[in-house]
Amino acid sequence: MELNKILRFADERVFSKTGKHLDDLQEAILKEALQGRKYAKIAQDRDCSEGYVRVVASELWKILADALGEEVSKANVRSILERAIIANNANISPVIGRDHVTVNNNVSCFPEHMRSPVSDLPKPKPQDQPYLDLSDAPEVLKCYGRDEELSILKRWVVSEENDPRNNGNNNCAKIVAILGVSGMGKTTLAISLAEEIKSNFNFIIYRDLSFSPTLETILNQLLKIFSLSSKMNENLDIETKISRILSYLRYYRCLILLDNVQEIFSPGKFAGQYQSVCQDYHLFLKKVSEVYHQSCFILISSEKPREIAELEQLNLPIFTLVLDGLGMAAKDIFISHQLSDQQTWERLINIYQGNPLWLNIIATLIRELFGGKVGNFLQYEMPILDESLCWHLEQQFQRLSAREVVIVTQLSKETEAIPLSDISNRVKLPLSDLINGIKSLVRRFILETKQQGDTTLFSLNSVMAQYVKTRQDL
Repeated sequence: MELNKILRFADERVFSKTGKHLDDLQEAILKEALQGRKYAKIAQDRDCSEGYVRVVASELWKILADALGEEVSKANVRSILERAIIANNANISPVIGRDHVTVNNNVSCFPEHMRSPVSDLPKPKPQDQPYLDLSDAPEVLKCYGRDEELSILKRWVVSEENDPRNNGNNNCAKIVAILGVSGMGKTTLAISLAEEIKSNFNFIIYRDLSFSPTLETILNQLLKIFSLSSKMNENLDIETKISRILSYLRYYRCLILLDNVQEIFSPGKFAGQYQSVCQDYHLFLKKVSEVYHQSCFILISSEKPREIAELEQLNLPIFTLVLDGLGMAAKDIFISHQLSDQQTWERLINIYQGNPLWLNIIATLIRELFGGKVGNFLQYEMPILDESLCWHLEQQFQRLSAREVVIVTQLSKETEAIPLSDISNRVKLPLSDLINGIKSLVRRFILETKQQGDTTLFSLNSVMAQYVKTRQDL
């Protein structure tokens, strides 16, 4: 059957279904598919990614399937369209399928909800500069010693084709969690990553969850950015808003950074329990991890979200990077503060766990009170807790549940790591509360674990241990 005749017929069916004719890319996809050619050629000819072509093609097959009443794919689209044309010429009536009725193959009656939610989206142009919304992000002056972590993140977010969990598919991560105790430089790393890979995305958006915004608030902000309007989305229910966001995530390559995720969890409870007004985030993140799209969410948190731990077990493209201390790379912090006694720097780094924030605070203290001489500072009993450092530690302490406070209070008295059996003997809590408390403290990165043979040993972060003892004396 003549190619142009098939294309005209398909265009009529798409118009009857959506009220819109085939756009240039849809027509190119259909034309190549009818001739048995590959998506890669279309992508090359149109100067866009093959993944984007596949997304548009998938939406086109869905529209045609709804219009024709049977499943449509690249492999069968020609035979189905030719059969439909023959039936149309024979004036066969009616054909019923997929929530719509076609009478004499000329008029399609279908409910509004069946319209493709992305049919009205403007198509991204690969040559365009990415849309950057980092106005609320903190300024990043220097990302110390994180080259290896940046390399890992780039592999996950931009291309993870060499990752064994990917089974040979070049699908990038849908969610990446950057985790670690407060002050480790998670936000700095994430923003540095965004700056380095921005050319791979249409949208890069940063949002700070410090004030515990509801999911609907975040969705409204994202929809306003994507649609350049707030009015068209303001009356939608949250399910529709989520659906629209997912459509944009499919059509565009988006990198969305959500910072301070721990603030949507309830303080005073075990780690990762959502506040009542933030429960919708759980469903949303689950949907983001499960449905097909070409975008990535980066979650920055000092508590590991529960769904991340659960979703990682399902072999989904979900990845976690836990930031440890900087090690000797932290010497650049001391250089910037013009400290002396370089032979003592490694000891100072180890005392304060290589935590960039803590080391910056202590370096300021050494410069102001010890003339920049690290050796003079280290003559005193360690660790010394500067007032600013105490304030940051208190923010973490205030998030603990009552059972966690009991556990850390006991562990602050221990001089070495101990097994669960010893903790159980010394802490007067029911075993289930004890285990859940320890699990929560590990997810907050306050408890450290190490293996000794077949036994797991637990110890309190030494700086936090000193703070707990100091706090008890107040």
